[in-house]
Amino acid sequence: MAGTERIRTVAKLVAREVAQGNEVAVVVSAMAGETDRLVNFCREANPRYDPAEYDVVVASGEQVTSGLLALTLQAMGTPARSWLGWQLPIRTEEVHARARIHEIETGALSAAMARGEVAVIPGFQGLMEDGRVATLGRGGSDTSAVAVAAAVKADRCDIYTDVDGVYTTDPRIVARARKLDYVTYEEMLELASVGAKVLQTRSVGLAMKEGVRVQVLSSFVEGDEAPKRGTMIVSDEEIEELHMERQLITGIALAKNEAKIIVTRVPDRPGAVASIFGPLAAAGINVDMIIQNVGRDKGETDVTFTVPETDLIRSIDLLEAAKDKIGFNRILSDDKVAKISVVGVGMKSHAGVASTMFRALADRGINIQAISTSEIKVSVLIDEDETELAVRVLHTAYGLDAEQ
Repeated sequence: MAGTERIRTVAKLVAREVAQGNEVAVVVSAMAGETDRLVNFCREANPRYDPAEYDVVVASGEQVTSGLLALTLQAMGTPARSWLGWQLPIRTEEVHARARIHEIETGALSAAMARGEVAVIPGFQGLMEDGRVATLGRGGSDTSAVAVAAAVKADRCDIYTDVDGVYTTDPRIVARARKLDYVTYEEMLELASVGAKVLQTRSVGLAMKEGVRVQVLSSFVEGDEAPKRGTMIVSDEEIEELHMERQLITGIALAKNEAKIIVTRVPDRPGAVASIFGPLAAAGINVDMIIQNVGRDKGETDVTFTVPETDLIRSIDLLEAAKDKIGFNRILSDDKVAKISVVGVGMKSHAGVASTMFRALADRGINIQAISTSEIKVSVLIDEDETELAVRVLHTAYGLDAEQ
């Protein structure tokens, strides 16, 4: 939705679906860079802006593109109208700038779609109980799309973005990365949470909860080159029904927006670690990897953990303010780190995934600074300068390279 030409391309994609006899609802994002521009206006007007008025301003970007897409479709002979968040309405909780959707009233929307009219809905916005506009947080249009699809019981939710599907890793780093035909909700949720930027994490979680089949396609091609199929994000059960062989590793994600904090010489006693993470949790700072080294001789321990890079300074300030209560010696930090994660449901039933990762990195002299795991994920923290090398090494080690 970067401009009128891009909107015209989107309109052709929508018209193609209508021509195939589908009832269509479209959720649009703002034009490229528009939300950032509106946020800057808010900051210039009042650095301590009222979140309610902030939502009024930033929600306008999607309102513009919804109207423009409806106009473009009408010019092409496809019946269409825009529906703003308050007109449906899309009801949200009472929180500005990061609201969650409670319900969507679909009576009028479904009736319009049944008449053959394309419903164009601005993403990212909803209506609070007090009648004020609410926004869903950055990337919220993906969440809006999945929520609308769930509400109207759509057969599928197609999300058109700047890539033509989900790849085994970033193809800009690994030229032999492969596009995946299917990914499970669980795998996509992990990939999104550890750095893959194809879909917003909340949208994947909602799709999994509501059982919405999601397809990722590219909106940057049209005509005969337009993708007929992208990557389908589906349930474990659907994968099994297709009799598809489960891969050990589905993909490798990277995130360079991490920062490492080491709190040194923390007293080794009950409650000491809680006194570190309590202030961070109260401030809404997400802590990821955690390592505690117990120093049995001196009764002290070093605690290492990671936070989003944007929260590094605030985290240090909070810990320094609680220094007397925690009893640590000093704080060390490093924002030149990156997180590399391997994800795949196949690890549930296969041993040796982590050892393969550690050995492959060690063979190339890449030092691991921290480790975290889940049932289908292993993540390591490494020096930022070694990110691309690590991704290539692991992509090959797990046999993910496409055949040339």
